[in-house]
Amino acid sequence: MALPRSSGILLHPSSLPGPFGIGDIGPYAHVFVDFLNAAGQSLWQLLPLGPTGYGDSPYQCLSAFAGNPLLISPERLVASGWLEAADIANYGVFDGAGVDFEHVIPAKFALLRKAFDRFEKIASPTQRDRLERFTRARLHRGWLADWSLFMALKRHHDGRCWADWPAALRDRNDSAIAEARRALASEIRFEEFLQHVFFAQWADLKAHARQNGIALVGDVPIFVAYDSADVWANRDLFQIDDQGRPIAIAGVPPDFFSATGQLWGNPLYDWKRHDETRYAWWVARLRMALTTVDHVRLDHFRGFEAFWRVPAGSATAEHGEWVKGPGAALFDALRQALGQLPLIAEDLGVITPEVEALRDRFGLPGMKILQFAFADDASNAFLPHNYAENSVVYTGTHDNDTTAGWFAAAAEPERRKLATYLGLLDFDPAWALIRLAQASVASGAIVPFQDVLSVGAEGRMNLPGRASGNWSWRFGAERITVDLADRLAALARTYGRIPEGD
Repeated sequence: MALPRSSGILLHPSSLPGPFGIGDIGPYAHVFVDFLNAAGQSLWQLLPLGPTGYGDSPYQCLSAFAGNPLLISPERLVASGWLEAADIANYGVFDGAGVDFEHVIPAKFALLRKAFDRFEKIASPTQRDRLERFTRARLHRGWLADWSLFMALKRHHDGRCWADWPAALRDRNDSAIAEARRALASEIRFEEFLQHVFFAQWADLKAHARQNGIALVGDVPIFVAYDSADVWANRDLFQIDDQGRPIAIAGVPPDFFSATGQLWGNPLYDWKRHDETRYAWWVARLRMALTTVDHVRLDHFRGFEAFWRVPAGSATAEHGEWVKGPGAALFDALRQALGQLPLIAEDLGVITPEVEALRDRFGLPGMKILQFAFADDASNAFLPHNYAENSVVYTGTHDNDTTAGWFAAAAEPERRKLATYLGLLDFDPAWALIRLAQASVASGAIVPFQDVLSVGAEGRMNLPGRASGNWSWRFGAERITVDLADRLAALARTYGRIPEGD
């Protein structure tokens, strides 16, 4: 489903300002929606919203369905009555602008536990009934019970991977699972409470976005984390052996980012089994995502046509093989169950004619990255004059350096080609690419907020292959200004990305 001509910003909620060491979906998220509206933007793209595990990566979530409790707003918990003002006034001090996950996680969860305890003590029958209705809702029944038990068991086993739990729990023996549900009933209810709160706060934010003409663009990674509720509860859908260990793992071959490829480590799907179920798990996953956001960026789209299979135990991703994926069968099943598919295909990397044909068969817009455009000649597919209208152009993504950082590190010929293409000699490279994106024929134009702020390499969100030190960038509230909104709005209006009359 093609996007209308529009523009937007890529920013994860964790990067928003606020006093709690990590951005969240509370007051500053609503302020950012107001900023987007004033700036003539109509898209807010986010990274995956799931609960993060080891490495704090939103692309290695503990669940493909659950929301991340770290993004819950403490101020909104006060407004709901589950925290008192004094609880957040004495929250603590976090040095620096970035997210210090090591200290933020225990501090935030201490607040969340306090909110749950207060809920248990003072919630009215009506409020308790809302929680029960949330747990029984059709949208949540298929994942919430497994997720809540998974997290309760994980906490009970000191955070160990599910494959290292006692065999009866690892293999989901009926009597062992029933006993665990009895023994861990309070912890299970805590997890249900967190999800109820997350999705209630998210619904408020989504409604505010809709009122301001802002469509939310989510992100669904093709693979799920090995240590996740999804794999533990659905082992038959993955290439997993009898001991719960992956038979093969996901990655990509050597590319622009890594000479030895990227070894992601995610378990691979048993696509034959998915086909036998008419892709019911994927239908449920996309239904959940499209209830949460308006459009979905489908990460590593090329893996649906063919994926890079690496034997388990490999040290790098160099010695894998391409294996055919589900192809059109998956998207036919999704379209039959869900109707129109408002997806953006992340079609970067080793793209073949078969991948392009799959994308085009379902009318999905692909992605164009301006930072990739100036390394060779005029036939480069990432140069704006080569775009198809049904595409979304980005200055860069979460995996790229910021534009200022990219330009500072670029070779002189690459810089010279950019200057020649623009007809400029002295310019701000970030805003130069923002203007190029806005001016392009691509229907969508999305820009990382770091580029709007002209932040250097210190603002990079992720360096693929780096195990730690990612996902922590934040900015101060003083950076959201009327002048900045006016500057963005002027570009959006100049290049026809604001609807007539607005």
